[in-house]
Amino acid sequence: MQVDFYHLTATPLERALPGIAVKVVESGQRLLIVSADAEQRRRIDQLLWSFRPESFLPHAQAGAGNDSLQPVLIGEAVAPANGARHVALIDGEWRDAALAFDRAFHFFGEDSIGAARIAWKGLADRDSVERRYWKQDENGRWAQAA
Repeated sequence: MQVDFYHLTATPLERALPGIAVKVVESGQRLLIVSADAEQRRRIDQLLWSFRPESFLPHAQAGAGNDSLQPVLIGEAVAPANGARHVALIDGEWRDAALAFDRAFHFFGEDSIGAARIAWKGLADRDSVERRYWKQDENGRWAQAA
């Protein structure tokens, strides 16, 4: 199980998440995007339709249709009704339920850095978890820092 911590500094979630979602879907996998914030889920739903004019990323909000058919599902809970093996936690809150997936993307900003540090340390003792920490350089490019 791999957990990627993405520290959002120069690039906002709205620019970082779509690229990861596209890569997951292009690899033939499915993604569950989780946020406790209904407004954030609504914004991400709109964003995934329009982040690039030339792209099409099929997705839906959980409960809006046949969840099992969605390559990308946006929901409040860590419940992969679409059969996802990848999960993106986008509201800055770590959830241990993410450990049931093959890969988790944990996005956090300055407002939730303390909680991210606690999650990072809490995962250190788990043999089956590979942790990676990504931060941005001065040009906004992601670089693995740990």
